[in-house]
Amino acid sequence: MTERYLITGGAGFIGGHLAESLLTAGHQVTVLDNLSTGRFENIQPLVAHPHFRFAIDSITNEVVLDRLTSECDIIVHLAAAVGVQLIVEHPVHTIETNVMGTESILRAAARYRVKVLVASTSEVYGKGSRVPFRENDDVVLGASSRSRWAYAASKMVDEFLSLAYHREYGLPVIIARLFNTVGPRQTGRYGMVIPRFVSQALRSEPLTVYGDGKQSRCFCDVADVVRALAALCQHPDAIGKVFNIGSGEETSIFNLAERVITLTGSQSRIEFIPYDQAYAPGFEDMRRRVPDTTRLRTLCGWQPEIKLDQILMRVKDSLEPSGPADFSD
Repeated sequence: MTERYLITGGAGFIGGHLAESLLTAGHQVTVLDNLSTGRFENIQPLVAHPHFRFAIDSITNEVVLDRLTSECDIIVHLAAAVGVQLIVEHPVHTIETNVMGTESILRAAARYRVKVLVASTSEVYGKGSRVPFRENDDVVLGASSRSRWAYAASKMVDEFLSLAYHREYGLPVIIARLFNTVGPRQTGRYGMVIPRFVSQALRSEPLTVYGDGKQSRCFCDVADVVRALAALCQHPDAIGKVFNIGSGEETSIFNLAERVITLTGSQSRIEFIPYDQAYAPGFEDMRRRVPDTTRLRTLCGWQPEIKLDQILMRVKDSLEPSGPADFSD
């Protein structure tokens, strides 16, 4: 069945891939993005598609948002402040964008009874030490004096507010917590580690590892993430629930740097930079982020298909000057 999708933040890295995938599946797609962190290049190849349209504007523009919401069946809310570097340097922008933006989306969706998938983040697990992270785990955040945790707190408010709209008003809401989504067309502009490492390796520059490099992450290809988001949007039993989306393939950041150097054939060396220099004095980080995706797998039969070395090669191919632009999932 053809659905009408509205993707907020749809000119971003994930949004561009999602829009393309939904169009390929026969749906109608509208993108709303103010291009503050998104790039028009991410959606430019889609502009000529008869079922695609876009609006360059903010989600806080009530007139535009109301019109677009009234004309859609499902909202995928991806618009948010992104990247650790942006979050640390602009905490006011982070909090206002996330909380006020999500409130605008939910208010408009409730007016027309439109289903909403809200993209959240693994950051909400804070300093949790129970690994892998499960959706119902308790969380521990750092002190409010550490702006590092503003993003996690704001996304938790997004989740609380979304689920409150579901319980109090019956709004069909789904929460998706994303764990380190990566792939072609992602940039290192806001601190994303894989495109940063690959770009440094291709230029034979030192790969800058923040901290001691022992912190570990699980990286999931955007193509796998898009499959999960689309499946959740279509499954009636996803409504009112929270789902982790991510890979279980864990690697340390130091090992990641070594793998990038090997796969690119680079002569780069690895350089360690203290967190205080990379971000801000007193910066705190999570040592491990590993998702438990049992809930998603049980409901939708989903599991990631693209391994880390494949992800790194896809990013490398998209970043090499002679490489083709990758607009496929």
